[in-house]
Amino acid sequence: MKHRIHLTLSILISSVVLFSISCTNESKTTTNELEQTDSTSKMSTYVSVKLTTDLSKLSEADKKMLPHLIQAADVMNELFWMQSFGEPAEFLASIKDDDLRRFADVNYGPWDRLEGNTSFIDGYDDKPLGANIYPADVTKEELESSGVDIRGQYSMVRRDEQGKLTQIPYHQFFKNQLERAAQHLNDAAAACENASFKSYLELRAQALLTDSFNASDIAWLGMKDNTLDIIIGPIENYEDHLYNARTSYEAYVLVKDVDWSKRLEKYISYLPDLQKSLPVEDQYKKESPGSSSQLNAYDVVYYAGDCNAGSKTIAVNLPNDEYLQTTYGTRRSQLKNAMRAKFDHIMLPISDVLIDPAQRTHVTFDAFFENTMFHEVAHGLGIKNTLAGPTVRAALQEEFSPLEEGKADILGLYMVTWLREKNVLTEGELMDNYVTFMAGIFRSVRFGAASAHGKANMVRFNYFQEKGAFVRNAENGTFTVNPEKMAEAVKSLSALILKLQGDGDKAGVQALMADKGMIKADLQADLNRLEEKGIPVDVVFEQGTAVLGLNP
Repeated sequence: MKHRIHLTLSILISSVVLFSISCTNESKTTTNELEQTDSTSKMSTYVSVKLTTDLSKLSEADKKMLPHLIQAADVMNELFWMQSFGEPAEFLASIKDDDLRRFADVNYGPWDRLEGNTSFIDGYDDKPLGANIYPADVTKEELESSGVDIRGQYSMVRRDEQGKLTQIPYHQFFKNQLERAAQHLNDAAAACENASFKSYLELRAQALLTDSFNASDIAWLGMKDNTLDIIIGPIENYEDHLYNARTSYEAYVLVKDVDWSKRLEKYISYLPDLQKSLPVEDQYKKESPGSSSQLNAYDVVYYAGDCNAGSKTIAVNLPNDEYLQTTYGTRRSQLKNAMRAKFDHIMLPISDVLIDPAQRTHVTFDAFFENTMFHEVAHGLGIKNTLAGPTVRAALQEEFSPLEEGKADILGLYMVTWLREKNVLTEGELMDNYVTFMAGIFRSVRFGAASAHGKANMVRFNYFQEKGAFVRNAENGTFTVNPEKMAEAVKSLSALILKLQGDGDKAGVQALMADKGMIKADLQADLNRLEEKGIPVDVVFEQGTAVLGLNP
């Protein structure tokens, strides 16, 4: 996809703020043309995939709505560029090499998201911890003494004329762009024949203009019979490496796979039993999952913003708000066509290189789907509030996301094991899930150890290695899963993470990440073999109305 960026800042923002934006990511290069830091093709990291779906399942009203939803989503690209880097037009125009310009577009800036956010453009330092959400030179000490709400989710932090830190609500900072996005959502609502989806679109349009999202989140959870869907707004906080607090804009435009969604409905009734079965003391699992939790499968037809930056999301568990999760439940959305693309183009080739030939038949798409699905289920289980009272997110701050992703991965596999023991999951066999999970570690760790998912993968890989859950065959450089030791390691790591969360033990999490959250030399050598084979790290999408054969 080529982003069409036409940014104009809100007239409510002062010229001082504009100056702050333009200076935040100022390049130190003195040349007119930005150059690549090495001569290799950056875009070979990705394989291009078309995002399509069977439009025959859509009504005429749905087909009229879809272009409006995509246009609303595309505005999120503009907003995320501003949050990640700043105004992109001049920056992208400065890059003369087509391959490098495309790579910068994929990364929403000059920093490689799969290589620890290191710069790949001469003249740029590594990415600021606060991206462009905060001034690039800000420190935690300055923030914590400034009066700025360090846990605020929906504001940009800037300096005023005196250099003092101030916060500007998103709905003011991005007023013009958000009005356009809201208008597209309202236009889609006008064509909508599904009452619950129509109400959600109208509420979400209003939410974008006010930064008040709970009512639209509750309406979204209440939708059951809609075919089209859109997830849109400032949602995840991965871009904020200072406090893991401020959220970034993104959007997914979705078409429900009704048949697959029906297959998943039966698992919802097991959530209370899964919560009770967690391998940890009762005090760490006393909370109950929301009663209206859902599992659905979708084809995604458009990604934008945060979820489209670097590695692409293949499943979503929302909302993130702990109160909404425990009161109203969550929806776990499996992005089936994107998942299939990664399995075919990346997982299978990886298994041909790094999985023991005798176990390769256990790498299956159904197991990949199940492992991913129960990763999302696991986000809704466990403990949301520490035993001392504060939320886990507030207690762990910037360490929250890596540990939460680690919990979801390992606890998801624990759930798969439990459901198979109870004969609830009956297709395939447990060994499929275990070996596919192992191949999945190799896939995900290539996203880099700097990301939340990357750190989680490395903790798990190194923990499993210590526990003997797998062995590396020195003769052929492949890995063999030991199912008995894998099951033991899954239980013990699940318990360790749940306790760290429940205790709000930030120091303990930091110690765990320091000990196990890195890629060691022997693993890096094996990952280099994947690169030598030309196996892509992730996917990029050809997407939009033209790809779908729709008129914009």
